[in-house]
Amino acid sequence: MKKKILSVLMGAVMCLGLCGCGDTKSGSSGGDDWNYISGKGELIVGVTQNVPMNYKDDAGKWIGFETEFTEAVCEKLGVKPKFQEIEWSKKEFELNAKTIDLIWNGLTVTEERKENMLFTKSYLKNKQATVVKAENAGKYPTTAEMANITIAFEGGSAGEDVIKEDEALKGCTPVSNEAQKDALLEVKSGTADACIIDFTMAKAATAEGSDFADLKVLENIQNTDEEYAIGARLGDTETVAKINAAIDELAAEGKLLEIAKKYNLEDALLIGR
Repeated sequence: MKKKILSVLMGAVMCLGLCGCGDTKSGSSGGDDWNYISGKGELIVGVTQNVPMNYKDDAGKWIGFETEFTEAVCEKLGVKPKFQEIEWSKKEFELNAKTIDLIWNGLTVTEERKENMLFTKSYLKNKQATVVKAENAGKYPTTAEMANITIAFEGGSAGEDVIKEDEALKGCTPVSNEAQKDALLEVKSGTADACIIDFTMAKAATAEGSDFADLKVLENIQNTDEEYAIGARLGDTETVAKINAAIDELAAEGKLLEIAKKYNLEDALLIGR
């Protein structure tokens, strides 16, 4: 009998120990997330290659507005940033699985996303833009002329939402891509007639001298204004509060505006102008 009681007690202790080890290794949700992040001394940020937000220079180094913004916030918080390239359509899965700590890559705030993540304060305004070959721009005075064409987009993006929600586009052929740059390549190569991507990227990617200078943003087709913020795990109020405080400091110091000007985004800033 004593042996049975001892065996049960030992099993219970082992179970508790294993549970405790699991929490320590992965970090628990909610308020303990900051302890998890600060404990490893590293903030893993989920990104895609998205000019001018996060992209790589010729040497393979991450650069861009969001990259430098992340680095400046991490310096305030005393942790090192690590940029983890992800498939955008799987961003929520990556966040909840803790392969990344934040989504920080031109992330549009939506009510649907608020159900799956906690947002910081918004810091940049955006909208969705329709991009076509420059030679075809005159074909599309409105979205009505786009009803039966092929339109590329990034899976899980606000551009995909536009295609789903615009009644005039119900007859189009949607083509999902892993990244916005891939959607641009579809248009450039002729495998898609148009793509719908973030205006911030469309403007930079189609600038004179760029790889997509032969493409054109349809300025006549306007979409609803959006806001960018950083996505954290649900309940992670402490990390979000710390990031918001760091953003306010960077805005007050003029650093946020300085970074925005470097990437021609000063007119889109919502904080620190």
